[in-house]
Amino acid sequence: MKILITGINGFCGRQLAKFLVSKNMGEVIGIDINKSITSSVLNSINVILCDICNEEEIYTLIRNIKPDIIFHLSAKTFDPVSREKTMEFYMTNFGGTINLLEAIRAVEINPIILVPGSSAEYGLVPKEENPINEKCLFRPISPYGISKILQDMVGYQYFNNYNLKIIRTRAFNITGPGEREDFVCSNFARQIAMIEKGLQESIIKVGNLEAKRDFTDVRDIVRGYWLAVEKGIFGEVYNICSGKDYSTKEILDILLSFSQIKIEIEQDPNRMRPADIPVQIGDYSKFKNQTGWSPEIPLNRTLKDLLDFWRKKIKGGVNLWTGRVKRY
Repeated sequence: MKILITGINGFCGRQLAKFLVSKNMGEVIGIDINKSITSSVLNSINVILCDICNEEEIYTLIRNIKPDIIFHLSAKTFDPVSREKTMEFYMTNFGGTINLLEAIRAVEINPIILVPGSSAEYGLVPKEENPINEKCLFRPISPYGISKILQDMVGYQYFNNYNLKIIRTRAFNITGPGEREDFVCSNFARQIAMIEKGLQESIIKVGNLEAKRDFTDVRDIVRGYWLAVEKGIFGEVYNICSGKDYSTKEILDILLSFSQIKIEIEQDPNRMRPADIPVQIGDYSKFKNQTGWSPEIPLNRTLKDLLDFWRKKIKGGVNLWTGRVKRY
């Protein structure tokens, strides 16, 4: 069985590849616009340099590989940047998905395809409509959210029009070890690790601490992605989430509890978003009923693992207080 992961060098792509290899699920092949793989576990995987936005490249790749399962994880993901680079988000998330699906049609294969969406599609949901199920109206407040709706709906269209074996998911906030530093949990963890190493003064810069979100460990998410293609119904969409909400302040407090350093908190106006969602909690009961999935990793462990990831990644530097070079 050939399993193709687009965007394999991304946060979820690396974790999914690690999961599939550890379970001996089949031959894992990855594509990415960036060929470097940062995890030593993935050294045995064939990673091909390919731009999902290039029709010819993606057609040639699908023709040569003819995968049995495709996890289409290639995407632009950081919500605030989507307001500055709107067309890049549309071209990658929407246009790239069309390129992939058209290549599959042209090669005349019919693999199982996971098209992963996001809770950003639901957007500004009224408080009383939480927890959010799959029937909730879309109220996106960012180009990223809109781009994921387009990706989601084109997946639905290709299932209906061309009988492609497409399963869609909508994951809520994903976090855990390996997450990029510009996402909130990872950003806090990195700042704490920097402070512990003496590379940053004992002040954490924060944005809005009142927003409440539903966080799930990336390792639970990728396990859910596998169950979606294994047990999901073609054409259906499933929320993947924890069903619990935490404020950004609660996230920060948990991370701070893992450090012995006294750290002050300072609000940074540059970290405030022009529009924000007060609360967003997901309902994963439909997915649980279909696949048996439920989150297994508690948030405290997720955040501790994330902080330890940054502690290992940040090797040392000049101590801000003594001027001496630290070595780790």
